[in-house]
Amino acid sequence: MLAESRGLSMEAEQLYRALLDGRPTTPGAELAELERFGLVRPGASGPEVCPPRAALSAFAAQHEAAAVRAREAAEVLGAAYSLRTGRDADFVEVLRSRDEVIATFEAMQTQAGVDIVALDPGSYMSPKAEVSTMQPGSMARGIAYRVVYDSSVLQDDDGFVQVQSSIALGEQARVFPRLPLKLVIADSKRALIAVPNSDAGDVLALLIHPSMLLSALIELFESFWRMAVPVRAGGPDDAEAAQEPTLATRRLLALLSGGLTDEAIARELGISERTVLRRISRLQQLLGAQTRFQLGAQASRQGWL
Repeated sequence: MLAESRGLSMEAEQLYRALLDGRPTTPGAELAELERFGLVRPGASGPEVCPPRAALSAFAAQHEAAAVRAREAAEVLGAAYSLRTGRDADFVEVLRSRDEVIATFEAMQTQAGVDIVALDPGSYMSPKAEVSTMQPGSMARGIAYRVVYDSSVLQDDDGFVQVQSSIALGEQARVFPRLPLKLVIADSKRALIAVPNSDAGDVLALLIHPSMLLSALIELFESFWRMAVPVRAGGPDDAEAAQEPTLATRRLLALLSGGLTDEAIARELGISERTVLRRISRLQQLLGAQTRFQLGAQASRQGWL
């Protein structure tokens, strides 16, 4: 029997069965309900019955999507509630001391079985870049590291040295400007979020366990990873890159960052559009950028802009 929980009343269901059997019916609210669900349509000699499965499946899918959104909202609001009240939800732990945060970060690395991924805008607890003492041992065990660094980290001398050291160990590193948060995820099972502001009182970090919130954080990392620019070991140190940035390169990059079209850039520089394309392609290859957006980010990281 079609369940009322799907939104179809018993009276409308009985009317649908009557129409299927060819019994006489009278127009009313139940018929309008069936039309609303797509179960009947007007015909030349009266209402015509439509297949129910597709219509009711679409209705159920809408309610299932609403339920998913409600669960997602519950996860996010639960985290906010825990942060504000200090009462932990099942999927989140509040970390209130520097030692607790560091111990948790180290444990995530030593216990990892597959990979560690992270968004790193720089340390919130120290003005200088810090190298994790756990990373070399974890990588020696075969744990893969993928890290997106904020461009400001690589513009700092200590930060650049730290990133290059990590790359030398086998870390895959990329760079992106203005990362929104400091995030570490281990094996897609646990996430550590640093809390950088004082609004949270003495809360320094949140440890997130499997939940819709964790799934959202994983997708957030992957989105930044796809957009970020790869960082090459040693930086642009070959003979060609050593000559950069020339005045012509700086001017081209400035025009690109200003959003000008290739035609406008060519007109401004007094060269052909083909030459503009060739120069941009050369710079992308030189800096390991696959897109113009990545070219701008990488050029900014190198101090070329």
